[in-house]
Amino acid sequence: MKWVKNTLAFIGLASLMMIFAYAMQDAPTDENFEKKLINDYNVYAIQIPDHLNFAGEEIPLDDPDVYERMDRELLVNTYWQSNGLLMFKRAHKYFPVIEPILKKHGIPEDFKYLAVIESGLMNVVSPAGARGVWQIMPATGKEYGMEINENIDERYHLAKSTEVACQYLKKSKEQLGSWTLAAAAYNAGNFGVSKRLTEQGVTDYYDLLLGEETGRYLFRIVALKEILSNPDKYGFNFRVKDLYTEIPTYTVKVDTPITDFAAFAKNYGINYKILKIHNPWLREPHLNNKTKKEYLIEIPKEGYYNTKS
Repeated sequence: MKWVKNTLAFIGLASLMMIFAYAMQDAPTDENFEKKLINDYNVYAIQIPDHLNFAGEEIPLDDPDVYERMDRELLVNTYWQSNGLLMFKRAHKYFPVIEPILKKHGIPEDFKYLAVIESGLMNVVSPAGARGVWQIMPATGKEYGMEINENIDERYHLAKSTEVACQYLKKSKEQLGSWTLAAAAYNAGNFGVSKRLTEQGVTDYYDLLLGEETGRYLFRIVALKEILSNPDKYGFNFRVKDLYTEIPTYTVKVDTPITDFAAFAKNYGINYKILKIHNPWLREPHLNNKTKKEYLIEIPKEGYYNTKS
């Protein structure tokens, strides 16, 4: 019966080889690791790309400190899935407004991701008093010609605030010499960044020892850029119809006071809430306008809202 034993041994060896081969199919090779990252709910280390840049300026990922800081932001923002999906949805709605203004001013398109980390593309208010998608402080807004008072606050006007952000960024680039430092200065101020560069005797953002917020700032921007540019790679699955879209509007010119915006809205087939959604820079339920200034009020085109009279 020796041949039986040999046969059984051969079958056993073949079975073990088949089990080993099957197991190897699930081993964490680069190829199936990336597939699993996309297709299951397990948590994996993020594979940092060999090259990343901000506004065409290379990030020195060969520096261990820079590598770890970049890794942190990619991990945090990849696995904060609910927030990530909201960023994809809002970006689809608001980037088409922001991008052409950046282009007009010669500002690299990467700066649209600065708005993402500043506000999540919402009209938020910071504890320091910065407001709007671009988080503009009152003094900065007024310096660049914005109307800011209890009645009108143009920091909540996406197009106008993007214009101001562009002017500020251009000034920072001229003063500091790189787009990376200009981005850091948007968080810490031109004077603050200049002072740190001088104190530490360096000329580059990645060589600076900075506080927690400014130290993470540029890495957060690049992480959002990388993730929003490569949804499949980072496991975000959605259809175009899942994303938010801008409602088409037309403008109404107003150069007189308006005593009641609720009544004004009804004249255009909408309600006060919808009027404020499209014109968040109108801060009160009336318009003072003693100077007869001309304002452009956005009214959504017919058929996009069902309102009750």
